[in-house]
Amino acid sequence: MPSSNSKHCRWGARSRQGRARAGRLRCEATSYEQRLMLPLTRLCWFAVLGAREGRRTRAALARGRHVQIGLTLRRMLLLLLLLGSAVDGKFNCSGYSSPTISSTNGVKQCHESGELIFQDEFDDIDLDVWDHEITLAGGGNWEFQVYWNNRSNSYTRDSTLFLKPTLTSDRFGEEFILNGELDLWGGQPGDTCTNPQFYGCKRAGAGPNIINPIASARLRTANKFGLTYGRVEARAKMPVGDWIWPAIWMLPLREAYGLWPASGEIDILESRGNRKLTEDGVNVGVEQYGATLQYGLDVQTNEWSKAHWTKNNAAGYQADFHKFQTEWTPDYMMFSIDDEEIGRVTYPEGGMWEHGEFDTDWPGMVNPWEGHHKSAPFDREHFLILNVAVGGTGYFSDNAVNEGGKPWSNTSPQASLDFWNAKNQWYPTWTPEENNGENAAMQVDYIKVWAI
Repeated sequence: MPSSNSKHCRWGARSRQGRARAGRLRCEATSYEQRLMLPLTRLCWFAVLGAREGRRTRAALARGRHVQIGLTLRRMLLLLLLLGSAVDGKFNCSGYSSPTISSTNGVKQCHESGELIFQDEFDDIDLDVWDHEITLAGGGNWEFQVYWNNRSNSYTRDSTLFLKPTLTSDRFGEEFILNGELDLWGGQPGDTCTNPQFYGCKRAGAGPNIINPIASARLRTANKFGLTYGRVEARAKMPVGDWIWPAIWMLPLREAYGLWPASGEIDILESRGNRKLTEDGVNVGVEQYGATLQYGLDVQTNEWSKAHWTKNNAAGYQADFHKFQTEWTPDYMMFSIDDEEIGRVTYPEGGMWEHGEFDTDWPGMVNPWEGHHKSAPFDREHFLILNVAVGGTGYFSDNAVNEGGKPWSNTSPQASLDFWNAKNQWYPTWTPEENNGENAAMQVDYIKVWAI
């Protein structure tokens, strides 16, 4: 299980080509279980010492002696503070050289600057770290895929993670897409629908409303690993194929400032798989990747465009692996590729409210981050997400020009059906007969996180 405190644990010796295996720790001095028991231990101290103080007071009264009430109260107050430090929701890392706080299975930990706090090199899919999301919801964009836990869509080989989209009809047949019913309410912990929004747990095909025609995978570390501030690096190769949408990103574990996007979103990487998708003469397909901060009061007031950067590569990001990087500090958020910065936000004194010019663009709105650190909403714990989506009614602009056209409109009430009916147009670009269909997969060599 990955841990976030090398003061107590260090990466184990099992390695691939000399590199440490993700999630294998060798612990010394204080074990992980002992750290989990710390709050309970403090509670026991309070109970024992409190009982001892009570006995001393009763004995003094029985002997007719003056009880030093002030001293007793001070002792009790000290004990209460000891207990409070165990249950207080705030976490103090004073004395450490880094502001980074990580969380492993809910246990928060402090770090020294430069410390490697998370690493996965994908010898397998470590389910102590990653959960599969299981849903038809479509990510709020009515995307065309179902996410589930299936080794056709998520697997590892040669210490590389593959997230590969396939046809839902490969499993159920084409008639099922039009007239079937897909129920994702499983009975086991790893087989339960994770998002009921937008009919995400059960859908029936009827008329223009079809079953999601694509199957894919989305992995997340929610409640297993998270961080506040740090440097994240993912070495990955992008998929190629029309309307494929890979992403590596982070979401807040708790909606401290309100529902999306008020509590933030950090998009380390997004790309499009189309080889020849252009907008205003610029390739916005596989030759381009983007990094973005999502923040605002609601969907309408999201000022993402003021914290969005792209980088083009004529060879395409499917041609080789690249390092996609984010440096997240209390003073700025920086995005880089292969150690080359592509953009950053340096938080002004007025924070993201000032950066987003909300007073100008949305007069009369209330600042949800007022009174918090200037990096808010990016001052709270976020978790990692890896996924490959397909289509949807937002990310692929109707104004873009694609070789062969775009088979659906973002305003169409039957976008998914229009997409499916054009299968003979877009599916050959996925080259399913070549390389086990893995040209259409996002491949991830590793993910590493360091304390800043």
